[in-house]
Amino acid sequence: MPHPIGFDRQRYITLQSEHISQRRAEIGGRLYLEMGGKLFDDMHASRVLPGFTPDNKIAMLERLRDEVEILVCLNAKDLQRQKVRADLGITYEDDVLRLIDVFRERGFLVEHVIITQLEDDNQIAHTFRRKLERIGLTVAQHRVIPGYPADSDRIISDDGFGLNEHAHVTRDLVVVTAPGPGSGKLATCLSQVYHDHQNGIRAGYAKFETFPIWDLPLDHPVNLAYEAATADLDDINVIDPYHLAAYEKQVTSYNRDVEVFPLLRSMLEKLYGSSPYQSPTDMGVNLVGACISDDDVCREASRQEIIRRYFKALVDERRDNLDHEVSSRIRVVMTKVGAEPEDRAVVQPARAVAETTEAPGSAVELADGTIITGKTSELLGCSAAMLLNALKHLAGIDDHVHLLSPSSIEPIQTLKTNHLGSRNPRLHTDEVLIALSVEAASSEQARAALDQLQNLQDCEVHTTTILGTVDEGIFRNLGMLVTSDAVYQRKQLYHKR
Repeated sequence: MPHPIGFDRQRYITLQSEHISQRRAEIGGRLYLEMGGKLFDDMHASRVLPGFTPDNKIAMLERLRDEVEILVCLNAKDLQRQKVRADLGITYEDDVLRLIDVFRERGFLVEHVIITQLEDDNQIAHTFRRKLERIGLTVAQHRVIPGYPADSDRIISDDGFGLNEHAHVTRDLVVVTAPGPGSGKLATCLSQVYHDHQNGIRAGYAKFETFPIWDLPLDHPVNLAYEAATADLDDINVIDPYHLAAYEKQVTSYNRDVEVFPLLRSMLEKLYGSSPYQSPTDMGVNLVGACISDDDVCREASRQEIIRRYFKALVDERRDNLDHEVSSRIRVVMTKVGAEPEDRAVVQPARAVAETTEAPGSAVELADGTIITGKTSELLGCSAAMLLNALKHLAGIDDHVHLLSPSSIEPIQTLKTNHLGSRNPRLHTDEVLIALSVEAASSEQARAALDQLQNLQDCEVHTTTILGTVDEGIFRNLGMLVTSDAVYQRKQLYHKR
């Protein structure tokens, strides 16, 4: 039984590409299109809009591929603090290289990287710049501009954008993207528009921000899920006041766009005499809302995403010994959609296992709604046991059948504890899958179980203790949506991730 669909992927690809072409024609000259959110691997969108695939945006742009140039920007401060993409487990530095590879493999032109907010003492960023240049990319650096975004007179001058290096792009539809939020995409677009104007090139700006969805209400769960996703940035959704004043119509925007809009309007008026935009919403080209095919499905998916975000925030705060600031913000969002942590179907079954066994427990919800649990034993951790139990169920194998015999598990335990320095003899999920692969060479049932791995995509998982990075990585690679209670299995000061 497939997961329910709430979003029309093909309609989106058609409508969105046509609308971008139309906006480009309206602007005339070169168009810098800020791609809000992630251009590729947009996992958040795929979770709250079931049917929206992680590559949906890039698939849409493929219709315009021969006209498009992609410019990647990255905040130097994110390089300095080694910021990591949580959904992929890689640094922003690595993600820039990965994204360029992905874009080029799909036939897109990518030659320029912008490092924003770069200061002289940031040696990590300067080293990365040299690395990019050695592999043939052109790198421009943008400085921190005092008074940004309020001091428009300074920003739109030789002492503001004029101090930034100019990326000399060659195409007239330039998509500006980044590994994550706070990378300086808008400032990059405006700086490029400024320099193009100085060089006699007419250029304009538009924004494709997936969330919040402007034509959905402020309190729609899809928009509230975005607020939960950006709780660590202190972003909030707001009614666009400029749109309300200009058109007497309430639409949804968010605080950063509203804050920076006066700068954009001032700049366009200063360079060209007038601005085509009366509001932040006018800047947008987002047609995601028009492609929602089942609002109820998207509402429930968003409620579940908010709950997942809440659990993740609690775990992050526990790991890093932080105050409950982010989780408290998300808790407020949960209240707005009428959700509780226990509304996540896998939470109570996992906790019931832990209560009964007095050891960590886990649970997975399969596509047809079946709940499968796993308990901790001498041989297996609860996540590994749950994974085996789920594969057996999907393959129609009797629950009493042992896919892995104790004799095949014990040598792995000996290797772990006697030679690899592990204190935990139980098999993790990666070790179970490797053992199952070996067993499949001689066992038809093991082969049948392995064939079911693809059916774990998008299944919900909950564990009653914080997962290590290995199990987290396996669940991520399988496309499973996992949460954990903010509890460590052992009471100790140091916990290996």
